[in-house]
Amino acid sequence: MYSLKTPLITAILSAGLIAGTSAQAEEQLLIGSTSTSSSQYGYFVAVGQIINQHVDDVRTSVVETGATVDNLRRILRNQVDMGLVTTNVGYHAYAGEGEFEGRPVDNRLLWVYSQAPQNVVMREDAGVTSMAELDGARLNPGITGSATEATTIAVMETLGLAPEYVRGSTTDVVAGVKDNRMAGYVKSGVGEKLDGSSMDIATFTPIQVLSLSDEQTEILSEQMPDISVVNIPEGAADGVPAYSTWSFGLAMHSSPELSEETAYQIVKAVMENPEPQVSALANLADVDIAELTLSSGTVPFHPGAARYFEEQGYEIPEHLMPTE
Repeated sequence: MYSLKTPLITAILSAGLIAGTSAQAEEQLLIGSTSTSSSQYGYFVAVGQIINQHVDDVRTSVVETGATVDNLRRILRNQVDMGLVTTNVGYHAYAGEGEFEGRPVDNRLLWVYSQAPQNVVMREDAGVTSMAELDGARLNPGITGSATEATTIAVMETLGLAPEYVRGSTTDVVAGVKDNRMAGYVKSGVGEKLDGSSMDIATFTPIQVLSLSDEQTEILSEQMPDISVVNIPEGAADGVPAYSTWSFGLAMHSSPELSEETAYQIVKAVMENPEPQVSALANLADVDIAELTLSSGTVPFHPGAARYFEEQGYEIPEHLMPTE
């Protein structure tokens, strides 16, 4: 017997199926970032918002992590889909070198967004005025699991220096430097300026930034080609003179399992919407991310990223060409 309820039930069931299909079609992605107290965390929040607003059927969430090394391990375990990876450690992981010897992590380049000078920030009253005086000084090398930590330790070993390392989160370290429980820490800068956590310390605690000597610069240039030495002009913070330090690139790398189309749409959205990124990191106003990516990338592009750059007319260097 025909009933008016039949079309209604059919419509409800059809609507439910359509809604269910739509919900299932939305791809959920996790972005590994860094400590929430880092200036870099805000950048990844901005990137997540760009993706959510401009890439159809993709929803991202930003996860606080221990930064590069932690993110690479999470990529390996399929716990995040993409994340902050520095160019030097990303290459070590891809090639199975250094800390990743015998256990490489297949990670693919999406883009490089900034250079990251590594600032050795010390209390002025710590009695340490040069890199050579770091032996025995209580120093945080960077948050646990970060590229800053891994690179600082490698740099100190290369220079024959032996600080007393103190581990902890950025929040713990900032408190420790303020309370004089440690002499200083190493922290990525924001372009040619000190990070927000360093500025926080400097509010009530006089600080200084140590500089590499010419001899130390030569040693690093010869023995650590995966990093560069940069000259930071006067004004990284009030009263901070010009100095030299080591640096690497900050990048977004992904799992090779990320689909080509999704990677393409993500890179396209990020490249075509710079404003939220500049709002998160003001130094990006003068950065050509595409050119920086092509000049600073160290591992092969994800095929979706390569497709975008090729469509824009860029010539991809051989070492960045996608591989199977």
